[in-house]
Amino acid sequence: MAKRSLTKLRRDVGFGLGLRLRKLNYWLTAKVAMAIMAMLRRLPPDKALAFADGAARRIGPLVGRHRVALNNLRHAYPEKSEDEIRTIALDMWGNMARLAAEYIFLDQLFDYVPHTKTSGRIEVSDTSIERFERIAHEDKPHILFTGHLGNFELLPVAAATFGMSITALFRPPNNPYLANYINSTRSASMGGLLPSSTGASFALASVLEKSGNIGVLVDQKFTRGVETTFFGRKCQSNPVLGMLARQFDCDVYPARCVRLPDNRFRLEIEEKLVLPRGPRGNVDVVNTTQLLCDVVERWVREDPGQWMWFHKRWQINGRPRNVSSRH
Repeated sequence: MAKRSLTKLRRDVGFGLGLRLRKLNYWLTAKVAMAIMAMLRRLPPDKALAFADGAARRIGPLVGRHRVALNNLRHAYPEKSEDEIRTIALDMWGNMARLAAEYIFLDQLFDYVPHTKTSGRIEVSDTSIERFERIAHEDKPHILFTGHLGNFELLPVAAATFGMSITALFRPPNNPYLANYINSTRSASMGGLLPSSTGASFALASVLEKSGNIGVLVDQKFTRGVETTFFGRKCQSNPVLGMLARQFDCDVYPARCVRLPDNRFRLEIEEKLVLPRGPRGNVDVVNTTQLLCDVVERWVREDPGQWMWFHKRWQINGRPRNVSSRH
């Protein structure tokens, strides 16, 4: 009995020490990140973003996730040479560094004023303007989805500019100190934000029930999600968008941000999707989830350097979720 108690005590002490070390690591990482951001804030936006891009292209290949990115790219593009694969990976690191640095300058970067001829960093086509305004003025629920492409954070800023109230679901970083910083930065320039956690789907349903609009990122791995394919490989995807679309029978719009040269961006909303339906006419959740993957894959193929290849998108954890589309 005494020996078992001593073993438990050691295990508890070790667990507690591990938590404290992890917390210390998070704190130190956040301090370094904050110091870098403070330095970048002293620079003009274009110089700061160029510096972040260049630094990431040097540092990125030194971290473990670079091997994950290269492996994912080789599977996605078996026809490409090693030089082409490595070029895409470097572009990815540059894009991710720019995204991080752009949090500092969101207010300066987003200079778009609707219905003016003034040219700036943001461009929106006439068809996308019409869709932004249509969604903003329709008294019914809508779902907008995107992927981790370009600076996807600019989409809810644009929605607010067009008078669209939108609640965006996001996954906060594991580092709680960085999560607090990013959340405060986002909240200053966007609409409603909902962290991805237990109960988030009910909160999203509540927004739609009140004829509101929600925004969802759909290109992340989702443990025990429904089985889908992405770049021809099996993966698990979150079925929540399809389930909400089925429950509320609402319009679903693809939206994306495309990074352009000279720190410029193009924001697009495509026409609403024609969702797959089951024998009873209800939205087919599994096939809708696959349709979302197909849309994001099309976007990524157009400019692969703007997507996060270091993400373990194809890692399978547990059995796929069984979602019936006959309800």
